[in-house]
Amino acid sequence: MKTSRLILLSTLVLAIALFFVLDLDRYFSLDFFKTQQAAIEGWREQRPVAAALGFFAVYVAVTGLSLPGAAVMTLVAGAIFGLAWGTLIVSFASTIGATLAFLASRFVLRDTVQARFGERLHAINEGVAKDGGFYLFTLRLVPLFPFFVINLVMGLTPIRTWTFYWVSQLGMLAGTVAYVNAGTQLAQIDSLSGILSPSLLASFALLGVFPLIAKKLIEIVKARRVYAGWVKPARFDRNLVVIGAGAAGLVSSYIAAAVKAKVTLVEKHKMGGDCLNTGCVPSKALIRSAKLLSHMRRSREFGIRSARAEFDFADVMERVHAIIKSVEPHDSVERYTGLGVEVIEGRAKIVSPWEVEITLSDGGHTTLSTRSIIIAAGGRPTVPPIPGIEDVGYYTSDTIWALRALPRRLLVLGGGPIGCELTQTFARFGAAVTLIVKGERIMPREDAEVSEMVMARFRAEGIDLRTGHDTRRFVVEDGEKILVAEHQGQEVRIPFDVLLVAVGRTAQLKGYGLEELGVSTGRTVDVNEYLQTSFPNIYAAGDVAGPYQFTHTAAHQAWYASVNALFAPFRKFRADYSAVPWATFVDPEVARVGFNEQEARARNIPFELTRFDIADLDRAIADSEAHGFVKVLTVPGKDRILGVTIVGEHAGDLIAEYVIAMRHGLGLNKILGTIHIYPTLAEANKYAAGEWKRAHAPRKLLEWVGRFHDWRRGSGERLPDSEIRTTSKSAIL
Repeated sequence: MKTSRLILLSTLVLAIALFFVLDLDRYFSLDFFKTQQAAIEGWREQRPVAAALGFFAVYVAVTGLSLPGAAVMTLVAGAIFGLAWGTLIVSFASTIGATLAFLASRFVLRDTVQARFGERLHAINEGVAKDGGFYLFTLRLVPLFPFFVINLVMGLTPIRTWTFYWVSQLGMLAGTVAYVNAGTQLAQIDSLSGILSPSLLASFALLGVFPLIAKKLIEIVKARRVYAGWVKPARFDRNLVVIGAGAAGLVSSYIAAAVKAKVTLVEKHKMGGDCLNTGCVPSKALIRSAKLLSHMRRSREFGIRSARAEFDFADVMERVHAIIKSVEPHDSVERYTGLGVEVIEGRAKIVSPWEVEITLSDGGHTTLSTRSIIIAAGGRPTVPPIPGIEDVGYYTSDTIWALRALPRRLLVLGGGPIGCELTQTFARFGAAVTLIVKGERIMPREDAEVSEMVMARFRAEGIDLRTGHDTRRFVVEDGEKILVAEHQGQEVRIPFDVLLVAVGRTAQLKGYGLEELGVSTGRTVDVNEYLQTSFPNIYAAGDVAGPYQFTHTAAHQAWYASVNALFAPFRKFRADYSAVPWATFVDPEVARVGFNEQEARARNIPFELTRFDIADLDRAIADSEAHGFVKVLTVPGKDRILGVTIVGEHAGDLIAEYVIAMRHGLGLNKILGTIHIYPTLAEANKYAAGEWKRAHAPRKLLEWVGRFHDWRRGSGERLPDSEIRTTSKSAIL
């Protein structure tokens, strides 16, 4: 804690301690004021301004230090200054004092509390940042909540100081008037409990829920404003229309059919979307073939003197398309029709908040009315407007699957997951691949050591890795395609035959009525925590909604979107992103869930780091894959997991154990206590937990246990620590 905070905290603690040690609280009792009422009134008559200012200052000090006595002083204000002046003085003094307590709590404690419990408080912080004024107003209107606790707790949240001030002044006004008015009859009051009758408390409680009611009314007003000018049908043809049959659209329509809703799924191109046709399935099929070749080149590591393969790249790509065909039935029209989904092949356009016009594949048209709509239109590869790019031609992750001849020289733009996966894959088939990255390393979202490990493998496999190269333009000279880039202030020219652009993906926002309807968009469709767009009955999920562009998160969002679309306003669920994993299928494979080191440091989240090197794992050694690591971030001193990074063989599979642990609040001790089959790669997770346990072993207790065992052997001598210490796996387990 900083020196200034320690000084302030010490001062506050000393002041509060002196208040009680010197027995000053006796001056703030109801009996004391009643006995001194005549004297105080006389002083006020002689020096009205000084009396008001003095009372004001004392009240601010009492509330600012969160001392007992504010309630009694409020009564005295009514007795001494009357209802009007008493209310005015107390209203401002109490609010200023409360704000001082709020600021002291914020200055001394907020950073520490947020750093230690930031993840658990994330939802609260978001709620306060968005609706903190409503929540505070509710609490201020109900005197049952201790106001000093509200002051201190609110100081730990992100609510703005000015918002805290004016909402507090307004919210406390009703209670202030009640107490000041009671104080005008001070002689008739025997205790504070007699001031607020049950009926008055009930009235305050009703006032307390007013902000929540007001919030709902505001939502209704906003909705009416959004829907102004549109005519809502008296009845609907469908409960739900889903636009797009990728991962999000398929899951949304499946769930709707499962709960017996009448649902229509509209797809303009191919069922299964990007994942099946141009993304996950074909890329992993191609990666698998390339990995087989890489193993053959490493045959000596497996005791095989030599191994070679003859292949035609066209045959490899035919295998990729055959695998797509094998998976297609899972996402087919026939399957979803059998599940109860009406599937229409055509182009959808939202023409009103409750109507979707569909241009059928045969040229016909139909319009469906629907209570709710889910937009699951997906995304497309981003192609930056680099001068000359159209002249040289290019492939993207959508179109690369049309290749049937292996490029002799492949130039890849982009060091993210797609660019890295395809770079290594084509290099393993024998292409001379150059990877261009503007930054200083590939995979910039991962920790630097992860990027360095993958980059080292890339270079070892002959990939020309060009970091720090800023693409300027493309030119064609004497029939040769050339990239002109800038590196360290110098112009660099890189010849190539085929260009693959892999710099990210862009949400599909055009072509289906968003602009005409006025749905709010940015880089993606703007959605709230329930995945509702600016039209509450229209939802979005998947790449088109963000913030993640993974097939599994699209399916995850689809559950929330479909359930909310079908059951709101009776029941709604906030989308949960508390444990989102992902993997990059390079070799070595990289998988992550939660925070890594660079993210935790960027957010000032304290953590402990536990690492297990897979080089020590028996199964990895047996498989000649003894490289990589499991890196776990935990709350300091606790086994609660903040994030995990795994680098190594089948990292995307191994991460699942940590995902379920984080999702359900299981710590490393639970993983350590779970039996893992030997010998498997999954043991790496257990050994990582064992490393954490060993680092947190109770050293003092173990010393006493050692003495106990010495005593049981009947020996007064102990073996040296070096002889009894062990780091074997059996000791960890």
